Order: sequence, then structure tokens, then C-alpha cells
Amino acid sequence: MKEIIVAAEISMDGVVNNPEMFPEIFKYHTVDVQDYLDDLLYSAEALLVGRHTYEGFAKVWPTRTGEMADYINKMPKHVASRTLKEPLSWNSTLIQGDVVEEIRTLKQMDGKNLVQYGVGELTRTMLDHGLVDKFQLLVFPFTFGKGGRWFDGMDLKRFNLIECKTYKSGAVLLRYGQV
Repeated sequence: MKEIIVAAEISMDGVVNNPEMFPEIFKYHTVDVQDYLDDLLYSAEALLVGRHTYEGFAKVWPTRTGEMADYINKMPKHVASRTLKEPLSWNSTLIQGDVVEEIRTLKQMDGKNLVQYGVGELTRTMLDHGLVDKFQLLVFPFTFGKGGRWFDGMDLKRFNLIECKTYKSGAVLLRYGQV
């Protein structure tokens, strides 16, 4: 059975999903951080994304070149959205019908992991139904002050710390499993 890994890059104050933050984040992408990000991507056979992440990634990644870009552009993407319609571009498939059941079916297939980038409503849905196996939070040593804090309003969930790793840039990886 595949694992579902939710990966997020966040500021110390919990801001995530703010594109204005990316220039600051990239300052902390030292070689060791990039190695972690590469390993995470290559551990996956497909991505799970919501509409916002899909639209943002589909604009950027097809314009990039290199081994990582080739891998992410070729891998399947499963997109959860109520507003997008098929056909989707960028080797992507719209999750049809019951999102929870479709993700359960994907998870039960043989193969490598499924990674979700871009936390949000899809993450909450998967959490509420026990589908998330691991959280991998890459926390950067700055506060951003504005933007979405995706844990706000979420029901209490408990997690087990699996790993804590510090990188040369001061970024910290917190890897959690769901209890």
C-alpha cells in the first residue's frame, strides 16, 4: 500500500500557501535542503494536488528544464477540484466523484508514494478520513506575518514525531506520522 505524504514549506509563524513568501524561502534552499526536496519528489510516483496548487504548478513546471523538472512534468498528477473540467493539461487527471474513495483506491494500488504539495482543503479532507500517513513540514527561520495558516480552525489532531532534522540554512524538517 502506498503512503500519502503531505509536504509543506512554512514560516515559523505557520504561514503557508503565500506566493509572496517564495523569494524568502528560496534563500534557505541550500544543497542539503534541495537534496531533501529531491528525495521527497523521487519517492513519489504521483502527486495529489488541489486546484490552486495545480494551476500554479502547471504554469511554472512545464517551462523548466533539468532532471527534476523532467520527473515532475512526466509523473501523473491527481487533481481534486469542484470547478475544473476535463481534460486537464500537464499529465493530470481530475479526481471524479467521491474524492475520499478515489484517494483510498489510489492509495491501495501497488507502487511508490503519493505526495501532496500545497496544503489546504484537500489536506483537511484527507486528514478527516485518516488518509494522511505522514506530514513533512520544512520550517524556515523567519516569520512572514501575513498569509494562510492552514491549521487555523482545524479540529484537534495528534501526531507522532518521526524525525527532526536541522539544515545548514537553519531550516528544520519536522516529519510526523498520524496517531
